[in-house]
Order: sequence, then C-alpha cells, then structure tokens
Amino acid sequence: MNDQVERFFAQPGKWQEEFLLLREIVKENKPLVEEYKWMHPCYTYKDKNVVLVHGFKDYCALLFHKGALLKDPYHKLIQQTENVQAARQLRFTNVDEIAQLERLIAEYVAEAVDIEKSGKQVTLKKVTDYPIPEEFRKLLAEDKALNNAFDALTPGRQKGYLYHFNQAKQAKTREARIEKYYQQILDGKGIDD
Repeated sequence: MNDQVERFFAQPGKWQEEFLLLREIVKENKPLVEEYKWMHPCYTYKDKNVVLVHGFKDYCALLFHKGALLKDPYHKLIQQTENVQAARQLRFTNVDEIAQLERLIAEYVAEAVDIEKSGKQVTLKKVTDYPIPEEFRKLLAEDKALNNAFDALTPGRQKGYLYHFNQAKQAKTREARIEKYYQQILDGKGIDD
C-alpha cells in the first residue's frame, strides 16, 4: 500500500468517483504494481510504466505510456497533441461511461501489459527527423560555441528547441525565439529548464 496513492484517491474532488472506479478496473490486472509518479497513480510492470490515472478540467483519463502500440479496435484512444509520440489516452466524462466501458477498459489494460511483457518499444522521432530552420542553421555555422553547445544537448532538448523554432511561421519570429534561447543553449539547458 502506497500512502501517496491512498491520499490521492481519498482526496475529494471533481473526479473522485471516476478515479476510484478506474483504479478498481486497472487493479484487476494482477501483475501491475500501484505506484505514485508525477503526482498521480501509475501502474507499472517490472518497474516499467504501463498506465496512469489522471484528470483534467473536462475529463479524466487513463494514459497508456506505450499507447501508440495498442491495436485500438474500438477507436477510443486519443493522442493528446500531434507532438505526443508514444502515449495515448482513454478519456471519460462521468462514472456511468466508465462503468459501461469496463470490459473494454480492461481489454486495453491487458493489452498494454502484454506489450510491456513483450519488450516492444515505440519508435520515437530522431533529432534528424526535425528540420533545422534556416535562421538557426546559419547561426550554428557562424557560431562555433553555439554549435558545440547545441550538439552537447540531449536529443530531447534538441528536439524541443527545433520544434519550438519551427512553429514560428515568420523568419522574424524564428530569429526572436533563437535569440531568446541563445544563452540557455550555451548553458546546456533545455527549453523548459
């Protein structure tokens, strides 16, 4: 028994009843261990994250960490944003909906456990899959310190910057973003550090 998990489920709130039913369904899958990660109940198999219970303003959800590998025969899985590569959610707006879908939810959880047991991995985009904006490419070629600092960043941090720079539609905005994060890159920090 995990005290943090127990406090989470005991805390009154908008999704308390839904969370408790989701917990009951997920815990039916015996090999899963209930832990507390990222301030939410997380169910693991051999220390690998399988599914997380969480809530938002308009819905509560089960987040499958390798959801992109699930077959999704009922077309219920949701990719939170276009940039989420691996995780997928089953979303719910009330306890009756969860009760009606209990068998389906259990199927998704069982498949997620089978995927984890198999050792399958989601193939994530590589840094080289992200285009380098021309403004940044030019600066990297001219500024050896920036080039070295950017190369030294972890792939995840590099992807974060490239994604952010590429989201700007105008060259002026891309240049402003690059300038804003110039020192942070030199300091070896990611965009959110």
